[in-house]
Amino acid sequence: MAEDLQKLIERAHILLEALPYIRKFFKKTIVIKYGGHAMVDGALKESFAKDVVLMKYIGINPVIVHGGGPQIGSIMEKMGKKPKFIDGLRVTDEETMDIVEMVLGGKVNKEIVALINKHGGMAVGLTGKDGLLIKAKKLYLEKDAPQGQAPEIIDLGHVGKITEVDPNILNILNESMFIPVIAPIGFDEEGIPYNINADWVASEIASALSSERLVFMTDVDGILNEKGDLLSSISIKEAEELLKKGIIEGGMIPKVKAGISALKKGVEKVHIINGTVPHCIILELFTDKGIGTEIIS
Repeated sequence: MAEDLQKLIERAHILLEALPYIRKFFKKTIVIKYGGHAMVDGALKESFAKDVVLMKYIGINPVIVHGGGPQIGSIMEKMGKKPKFIDGLRVTDEETMDIVEMVLGGKVNKEIVALINKHGGMAVGLTGKDGLLIKAKKLYLEKDAPQGQAPEIIDLGHVGKITEVDPNILNILNESMFIPVIAPIGFDEEGIPYNINADWVASEIASALSSERLVFMTDVDGILNEKGDLLSSISIKEAEELLKKGIIEGGMIPKVKAGISALKKGVEKVHIINGTVPHCIILELFTDKGIGTEIIS
């Protein structure tokens, strides 16, 4: 009996540790970039959905931006179309763009919506075209050329970069019990769709909403130093130095750059966390120690 009581007291301490953070984030917006293995593993998907629903019910406004690269590649191969990348960017011709819209805006987006709703939330799926949320234009890739020559300009097709985010539809949803779930697809003034890097979509949406936090879910613990040790907190200046030295590399580069951009536009803190840890969002945002890396101004 005494042992059971002690366990209950420990649970109470956990809730009390979270109280200052619940108070701080009450009625604030937190943008979460949902991606990596957490979108594939069944138990992690359930964990993510429960975290998001919990946040909404305690008065926080979670806004979800999701990726879906592996899912796009899988469908492309089933359709007999081989994915092609240049410098990590998917070459997106018209047929591929149709697949991107079908997979991201349809299959993946609605699966996330359904999962959140299953756990008591009221999620709404969006792309950039809904409410004129994400305006974009074609992104051209510049490759360095030998000295004295003009750089090579590569047309990646329907790959875009954001020109404007109109957060009105998100503000309306946030004022209610709805949870926005956003696929990283933008559109230009002529209605032409563009596939956009989800990290940058999350960054620009967090900036437009003046979010309290921007959280990137990855498959690693966070940002590591030269020795491979996890850095629990770093400044913009320190992050830029790690980028310059090549210590931050691979898929972490766009996340850190997008995070720095959001910080410079008014987001208070950026978190990079390991999405393979169950309930990673709660552990990072509502505990004193956290589990990942926070980038601060």
